Amino acid sequence: MRKPAYRRVVIKLSGEAMAGEQGFGIDQAVIESIALQIKEVTEFDVQVAIVVGGGNIWRGAYAGNQGMDRATADYMGMLATVINALALQDALERHGVDTRVQTALEMQQVAEPYIRRRALRHLEKGRVVIFAGGTGNPYFSTDTTAALRAAEIEAEVILLAKGKVDAVYDADPLTNPSAKRFSELSYIEVINQGLKVMDSTAASLCMDNKIRIIVFGLNLGNIKNVIMGEKIGTIIRSG
Repeated sequence: MRKPAYRRVVIKLSGEAMAGEQGFGIDQAVIESIALQIKEVTEFDVQVAIVVGGGNIWRGAYAGNQGMDRATADYMGMLATVINALALQDALERHGVDTRVQTALEMQQVAEPYIRRRALRHLEKGRVVIFAGGTGNPYFSTDTTAALRAAEIEAEVILLAKGKVDAVYDADPLTNPSAKRFSELSYIEVINQGLKVMDSTAASLCMDNKIRIIVFGLNLGNIKNVIMGEKIGTIIRSG
């Protein structure tokens, strides 16, 4: 039997990935597929933490650019990530996966507050931990949350699961058929070339803490394939 390449991972799920083909809201079929894929990898004793975005419900940066107070818009985005986290928790637990949601914004009626030691204990007990509410601060993206939480829990890799693309390209492959696909990149290349993998704050945090990033398409079976060490998508690492 193959052994997983990673013992503790952070999966970053964008809001767009959770919306599926409809482009907004929550696609229940997509959530079910994600839950089944995560269940599959937990059976290999892989410790799984998840950071969810909220762009399928609300985009704080866009609303801020349209004139809304940016901090207010970002807090609304954090609430959107909690909605996604609860939907994913529900799907996971219906498939028998013990799950905890931890939020950076305190809301004890629906989730635990984020406490690093408690999160680590959940992971050690085989529970999936979903981090919601971003960092709890405006002006920081959920990409930065993924980098921060990965550093805090000493994850070996961040898996950036994308809904519409399957790797990192030098241009949008959806609009530019001649876009160049990368199989490997360094953090410096991502930052210097302005590649839209994640924002520069998140990329710098990963670089400083030597956290590997793998960008791949959220196709059926890909989460397991990446964790088992198959070369899928784009790997980002130190130079």
